[in-house]
Amino acid sequence: MAAGVLLVLATVVTFLQVDARRHAEERFLAVTRPVPAGAVIGDTDVRVVRVANPSRLALVSADRRDEVVGRTAAVPLAVDSLVVSSQVGPPVWPPLGQAVIAVAVKVGRAPAGLAAGARVVVLAAPAAGAEQAAGSPPAGQAAGRRRAVASVVSIAGADQAGAQVVTLLLATQEAEAVASAAGDVALVQLGPGQ
Repeated sequence: MAAGVLLVLATVVTFLQVDARRHAEERFLAVTRPVPAGAVIGDTDVRVVRVANPSRLALVSADRRDEVVGRTAAVPLAVDSLVVSSQVGPPVWPPLGQAVIAVAVKVGRAPAGLAAGARVVVLAAPAAGAEQAAGSPPAGQAAGRRRAVASVVSIAGADQAGAQVVTLLLATQEAEAVASAAGDVALVQLGPGQ
């Protein structure tokens, strides 16, 4: 019985080693710099990397580079992400029911180290004087302040006034509410799983 168990274990180990070697030789395309949805993917936007793909994800292999270069990105492509075949083609971004907006965030109104991909709570204050005219705020909101949950798409450098332009992806209705608020915008970063 012990010899049978050892034979099974030896077979499993051999299979795993052979499979790992076979997958280690696979070459796929990765993104070298951010590519926005709808932009044409250039030759310098992708590079070849060696990655094991035992799950058989729909990654674009290096020998299919010509099928990617010169086509449009269907969604924003992040630096160092692997290219998946569904990410190439006609733009399908932003997703249905969501919108992309850019907001100016003054110094001190966003956490240090905020980066693309982060989930944030957007707090947008109404313009001065609009608070009194608006009446009582909805339950759970500070007086006159609009609140929405969003994902950070990109962050541009500070302008002359020191504000950063942060591009956000959020529900269409919330995007309209945040965009219509003429006051300051503050961002609160959410932790993982929130």
